Amino acid sequence: MTYVANSLIERAAHVAAVAARHADSVDREGRFPHEARRALADARLFGAMIPKEHGGEGAALSDIAEICCQLAQACASTGMIYAMHQIKASSLIEHGAGAPWHEDFMRRVATEQLLLGSATTEGGIGGDLRNSICAVVTEGERFTLEKNATVISYGADADAILVTARRALEAASSDQVMVVLRKQDYTLEKTSGWDTLGMRGTCSDGYLLKSAGATAQVLPQPFAEIAAQSMLAMAHLLWSSLWFGIASSAFGKAQAFVRAEARRAPGKTPPGALRLAEAGEKLQVMRSTILDGLRRYEEAKAGGDDLGSMSFVLAMNNVKTAASQTMIEVVNLCLMICGIAGYKNDTPFSLGRELRDALSAPIMINNDRILSNSATLLLAHRVEQRLAV
Repeated sequence: MTYVANSLIERAAHVAAVAARHADSVDREGRFPHEARRALADARLFGAMIPKEHGGEGAALSDIAEICCQLAQACASTGMIYAMHQIKASSLIEHGAGAPWHEDFMRRVATEQLLLGSATTEGGIGGDLRNSICAVVTEGERFTLEKNATVISYGADADAILVTARRALEAASSDQVMVVLRKQDYTLEKTSGWDTLGMRGTCSDGYLLKSAGATAQVLPQPFAEIAAQSMLAMAHLLWSSLWFGIASSAFGKAQAFVRAEARRAPGKTPPGALRLAEAGEKLQVMRSTILDGLRRYEEAKAGGDDLGSMSFVLAMNNVKTAASQTMIEVVNLCLMICGIAGYKNDTPFSLGRELRDALSAPIMINNDRILSNSATLLLAHRVEQRLAV
C-alpha cells in the first residue's frame, strides 16, 4: 500500500510503527530492517526532499529532521539509514542541479524510491573523509574507480552509492570528487563485517568496490565544496535529530517507570523523580540546540556565502558534539532511574538497545576530530558573547 495523501509526518508515524515491531529482531540478528525499508518506500519518503520539479516533494529540512527523530524512537538503525540516505540526497539536490544526468537520477530516486548509500571512508586514511587514496581513472567519456572502502553504509542493500575519490590519478589526496554509482555500475567484494555494539541494522560492512560508468556521473563541484556547503551540516543536523529520538525513547521509558512507582506509593515522590527532572532538562537543551541549528542552516542557505563562514561551521560542529554527548547523558540517567528493569533485556523499560545505539554517536565523525577542527577555527574567530541578536 502506498501512502501519498497524508502528510509527511503522518506517513512517517506509520513507518515508525512498522520499524518498532521489528526493531528488536533487527538489533538481535544484526540484520537490515527490510520491513521498515519497504514501508518507507510505500510511504514515498525516500524522495521527500527531492525538488518537486524532479518528481519529489521538496520537503523542508525540518520535516526530514522530524522524520529521523520519529524513526529513531522506534528503531535507531532505521533512523540512521534514512538520515544517511537524505544526506546523500542533499548532495544530489544541492550540487547536481543543472546537470542533466544528475537531474534525471533525482527523478529516478523519487519515482522508484531508491535508497542511496555512502562510501566516504577508505583503508589507509581512517575516518578522514576529506582525503582519498583511490582515484577516478578517466578515458574519454568513461571512467573506472576502485575503492577499498572500510565501511559502506548498508552497502549490500543500497540501490546506489555515492563514492568519494581523488579527481584523477595525478591529483592530490584532498582534490576529491563525488561519484554517483547505480547498482549496475559496481560490484562489491566483502572485506569486513559489521558485528557492532549498536546501530547493528545499518549493516555497514567493508567492501572492495569496483565500478565503471560515464563521466557525467561525477558531480560537477569539487567534494570540498559539497562537504562544506551541504554534506557536513546535513549530517550533523540529521544525525543529531535521530539522536534526540533515541534520547526521547529512553526518557519515555524512564517517565513511565517513575509514574508506575508513583501509582504504587501515592503521596510519595518516587526515588527516580529528581533524576527524571534532570534528564528532562538535558533533553530540552538538546532539542533547543538542534532547533537552533536547523534555523541557522536555513538562514545560512538563504544567505549563500554564510554556509562557508567560520561562525556557521562552528555552530554546526557544536550541534553535533553537544547532541552526541547529551544524548548519552540522558540515556544514562534514564538507566539509573529504571535500574535493573532498564538493565534487563526482557522488560518494558529495557534500555540496552538505546544505550548501545547511543554510544555510536561520538565516534561518527569522531568528536575529537571535530573539536580539533573547531579549536583551529577559534584561533581566528571571536565567539559571540552577548545574548542580543
